[in-house]
This record gives sequence, structure tokens and C-alpha cells, in this order.
Amino acid sequence: MAFSSRIAVLLEILFFVVFALGTKALVLEWTPKYAGPITLIGTLIVLTLYMRRGGMEWKHYGLTPLKGVKPKLMVVPQALLVAIGFAAAVGSVLVFANVFEIEALVKVSEGVEARFGEVRGNLPYFLMWLGIVWVSAAFGEEMFFRGYLITRLQEALPRSRLATIIAVLVPALIFGYGHYHYQGFRGLVTTGLIGLSFGISFLLLKRNLWPVILVHGVVDSLAFTTLYLEVE
Repeated sequence: MAFSSRIAVLLEILFFVVFALGTKALVLEWTPKYAGPITLIGTLIVLTLYMRRGGMEWKHYGLTPLKGVKPKLMVVPQALLVAIGFAAAVGSVLVFANVFEIEALVKVSEGVEARFGEVRGNLPYFLMWLGIVWVSAAFGEEMFFRGYLITRLQEALPRSRLATIIAVLVPALIFGYGHYHYQGFRGLVTTGLIGLSFGISFLLLKRNLWPVILVHGVVDSLAFTTLYLEVE
């Protein structure tokens, strides 16, 4: 890819990142609880229209059609590998926080309760958030942060080990920052590391998003189910 083309791709990436974060900052003033899902879905709609104008499809960014029985069955063992990476990311934060007694990494932000506390014992809210989890988090976040950003950054940067590290690290940092407003420092670090593990898994699985989407959706669904069943 020519230098001018690489610059154009980097500007494209910058536009969509700024668009996503900028619209989220605006919508936060209107509806803090649902700003993330609303603006992420909006960003994906704009991005999809942009891609179609250039003749691109989401299969280029990891949503490859699973043709035949074997590719579909392979998603499960692949998802287990993704889950191991996820557990390592979350576990490393907990171990580090406890060993060094870092309260900011142990204490759950009050913003988490303010946003999701209504799910506890409330079936309609529980079902609503499960829908949001799969549409916005599992599919939406993985399509944008892993599928689009990592793939596009790899295309924009010269091929090298450093470029690959940057292509995985930058989306993970943005992903972590996107959760900071309600999860605080703990959420920034934890989700940043989760984003890093998901990004690495995405590349190890040859840019196959399906196992990552599955793990993301199942983990979040279990978290909301636990909250729903929790007795105050």
C-alpha cells in the first residue's frame, strides 16, 4: 500500500474513533445509561454505509460466513481458547490488585450500580439488557474494536511485529477508555486488558470474530444473570 493510501486509512480510522467517542460524549448528557449502545450502533451503521460505498463487507473484518458443519462446530473449541485468555486478563488484575493492595483496582465503581442495579430481581430490565449485551456488546464492540480497528490498523501500518502490537494495543486502550466514565479506573484497566486478550485471540484465530463474539456474549450474559438473581 502506498504511503498516501496508508495516511488515508489512518485518517479514516481517526474519523470513526472520534465519531464514536464524540457522539457518546454528547449522548451521555441525554441518557447516560444507554449512551454506549446507542452511539456504538449508530457508528456501526455509518461505518457499514461507508464500507459499502468502497465495496467492502463485514466478512473482510472477521464476520466470515461459516459454511459447512465443521467450521460451525470449531467455534466452540476456539471460544474455549478465547475464554482462557479472558480469564487470564481478569485474573491478572485481581491478583495484582490483591498482592499490592491497590484499592482502585478492587473497589467497584458506584457508576456500575447506578447503571445496572435496576436489573436485580427485575425481569423486564434483565431481558432488555441481555438483548443489549448481544447486539451492542458481543456483536457491536467486537465488530468495531476488534474486527474493524485491528484489521484497518494492520492495513495502514507497514508489516512488522511492532505494527501488529500497535494494531492490537491501540483498540484495547480505546476500548478500556470507553468504559471509564462509569466503571472508573478499575474498569479502564480490566476492560483494556480484556480488549487486549480479545485482540490477540482475534489474530491467533486468523481474524475470525465468531469465537470472540460468543465468549463476550456469554460472559456478559452470565454477569447479568448473576446480578438478576442476586438478593439484596
